[in-house]
Amino acid sequence: MRVALKEKKAPKPKKCKNPACGISFPPQRLGQAVCSPKCALAIAPANTEKARKAIAQRDRREIQVRKEKLKSRADHLREAQAAVNEYVRLRDAHLPCISCDSMPNDNDLMTGSRWDAGHYRSVGACPELRFEPLNIHRQCVKCNRNLSGNAVEYRIRLVLRIGAETVAWLEGPHEPRKYTVEEIKIIKAEYRAKTRELKKGHAA
Repeated sequence: MRVALKEKKAPKPKKCKNPACGISFPPQRLGQAVCSPKCALAIAPANTEKARKAIAQRDRREIQVRKEKLKSRADHLREAQAAVNEYVRLRDAHLPCISCDSMPNDNDLMTGSRWDAGHYRSVGACPELRFEPLNIHRQCVKCNRNLSGNAVEYRIRLVLRIGAETVAWLEGPHEPRKYTVEEIKIIKAEYRAKTRELKKGHAA
């Protein structure tokens, strides 16, 4: 008994990938993107450029992964602190210096120059509050660096800004905290996300 052979389907026409051509053609092989060798030559430079960019992107990702693996806990702490500090400077962008009431000018707002994120209780004195936003406020470079935080004036204005009760909590005892690398990464990601949200709000 003869078995009827199944008739092979004709390939479905597809559009030539050469933008200058664009005709529909029946592909003769799997993955054929153009209708002719001429069109293949026409789009070759574009494909080469795409491939080059894809390879470069892959290489950058691999380098980033390798760098991430080489980071120490101290490196992660620095990056997380930088993320929190950036958030604080942006949060307080239109407020005066927490210690001397100096106000930013337009150039300062654009560049962020002359302004630090100053800790009320320093990282050395109270590492448990290093990432606490209530303990960090935008401060001019003069007060933060040249006047070692200008602590007396800082406290006066901090009470006015966040209240005496909160300041008393900052000054009270805090349980020692040993952050894991994963916790530090989460803090960094959280504050980078908060900064992006603030920037969107400022741009609106």
